Amino acid sequence: MSRYTKADLERIVSMQYENLNAIHDLLSIMKHQNELLNNANKKLKDEINGVKRKMYSGKIVKS
Repeated sequence: MSRYTKADLERIVSMQYENLNAIHDLLSIMKHQNELLNNANKKLKDEINGVKRKMYSGKIVKS
């Protein structure tokens, strides 16, 4: 069984704390990216629905 000094344990805890902060930062970034993707998907869905409405109403406008 290994014996750790107080300094060893403090380094381990400090490293774990840094890792948790890094994970928190990554999760925040992923949350933001997810929000951006959701917004893009909503805009795309709205655009597709607009095109479908134009097609079904017989008012297709060429650009």
